[in-house]
Amino acid sequence: MEANTTSARGSQGAAAEEANGKRATAEDVVSDLYREHAVGLIRLAVVMLGDRPAAEDIVQEAFLGLYQRWDSLVDTSNALRYVRSSVLNGCRSALRRRARRERPGYGPSADSPESAVLLADEHRQLLGAMRRLPRRQREALVLRFYLELPEQEISISMGISRGTVKSTTSRALAALERLLREDR
Repeated sequence: MEANTTSARGSQGAAAEEANGKRATAEDVVSDLYREHAVGLIRLAVVMLGDRPAAEDIVQEAFLGLYQRWDSLVDTSNALRYVRSSVLNGCRSALRRRARRERPGYGPSADSPESAVLLADEHRQLLGAMRRLPRRQREALVLRFYLELPEQEISISMGISRGTVKSTTSRALAALERLLREDR
């Protein structure tokens, strides 16, 4: 989570360079953002997908999209929000494709060998229960408790109101508790 504990220093650094008369290039800013936040965004995507290689691909695509669209961004200080939203959208698309291929299941049927080695049994149970939650509830929990984002950021990332964030998070926690009890 170290990558997420730093603020969007890369974009702030770019603003400081501009103020000092040096124009930071898109490549510099996106590279800084990648170094600071890629690990956390990959973790986010892994929690959403349960598949590390796919998560890495989605994060790479999100940063590539940011770089390609840099000149059309209205507010470059929101670059991290843009990438986070792109990662979530990429995860949603991957889950839809997977759901079509794996009817009737939703999400992976088994952990990858790498995940099985890295995850403790409790962690796997929690992730399994999370994958059974509806997409919106899962996203709200991951953004709130894994990335530790405030409600306003979650609202922006998911494109829903703050009130909907609160109610969705509450329902998700209740559903997660019920699923974990059933699995015992």
